[in-house]
Amino acid sequence: METVAQLNARRSHLGMILLTTSIILAVTVGFRQVIGLYTVPISQSLGGGIEPVSRAMALVSLLWGVAALPAGGFSDRIGAARVVLAGLLLMMVGYYLMYAAGSIAVLMWSGVFIGLGVGACGPSVLIGAVGRAAKPEQRSSAFAKLAMANGLGQFVALPFVHLFIELLGWQGSLLVVVASLACLLPVALLVRDAPVAQQAPSPQSLREAMREAVSLPSYWLLTAGFFLCGFHVGFYAVHIPAFVSSLGLESWIGVSALTLVGVANIAGTYLAGQSIKFFPQRRTLSFIYLTRSMVFLALLLLPPSPILILTMSAILGLFWLATLPLTSGLVATFFGTGWLALLFGFVAFSHQVGSFVGVWIAGVLFDATGSYDAMWAISLGLGVVAALLHWPIREQAVPRIATQRG
Repeated sequence: METVAQLNARRSHLGMILLTTSIILAVTVGFRQVIGLYTVPISQSLGGGIEPVSRAMALVSLLWGVAALPAGGFSDRIGAARVVLAGLLLMMVGYYLMYAAGSIAVLMWSGVFIGLGVGACGPSVLIGAVGRAAKPEQRSSAFAKLAMANGLGQFVALPFVHLFIELLGWQGSLLVVVASLACLLPVALLVRDAPVAQQAPSPQSLREAMREAVSLPSYWLLTAGFFLCGFHVGFYAVHIPAFVSSLGLESWIGVSALTLVGVANIAGTYLAGQSIKFFPQRRTLSFIYLTRSMVFLALLLLPPSPILILTMSAILGLFWLATLPLTSGLVATFFGTGWLALLFGFVAFSHQVGSFVGVWIAGVLFDATGSYDAMWAISLGLGVVAALLHWPIREQAVPRIATQRG
């Protein structure tokens, strides 16, 4: 049994981990979410329509997921601090290349560096650090608090970047983003988590962890569902400014829509974390995806207007990253926290592949049809599919964990 001093030390350690990881997540993913503000000005500057820019933006999402796998594995082994530092440096290079881009080729390279950077200092690595610092009964709440930082980051980053776009132009604003990321480097050094090498008793090996994960059907269902989540989030975050522009509406509506998503996401993520006390996580996930489908149905069928876009964005925001604490919580429920960053990294990879597909396909379909109607319809259908995928998940630990807890 823990003494009062040990309990206070654990709470203090968890508090520091949550503070530092939340700051990092808010800034890095916040700046990732503002990329949609650059879609129209970069396409106008470089020429060639929306699709080439969408391809570069989609590459960010794909490589974010690819990088999350080795980044998660390294952070599980050596701790998160050095991995996050590398990620921040990669992001700085990527945004500088976007600033200097005079061709689609350079823009694609910026997407490579930004994607790899976000993967190295994004949710999967930070969730692993938080999960190892929290006791089992604290994890769901801790994951929800971390995910709320994402919404807060989006809420602050969107008007922040939009302001500097107005003041300095889109290229000048990117130098501000690079400088802001540089300010995070000292914060990364304060992420002091406990990697696998420091755990006792003898930890599970990487090969054993992977064999256990791939043999669990519920893990595959969760991974498939998160792919569809990524499709929704990637498409909406990148293309809503272009959707607004295609309707002939003022640019502030697109900025306001994404800001509302970020604000509502804070509340929605908090409620998702609290829902774990009352409902199975898999049932809440099904409800989230069905509600998203209703939003896409409204955008498909109702006459487009600023009020509709802003209202639907606020509703969607309630269910934006509410999936994160529930999905990561299920991975921790299945397998524990020894290799949490890596195992959630595979789920996150699926999310980012979905985001890549959503961002890219939306650009292709818009250039082909001049409308986003097809994407609203596709997103509607995929929301229903995601709800069905989560329904049969078995919300229980694998035998190894169940035996340890018993």
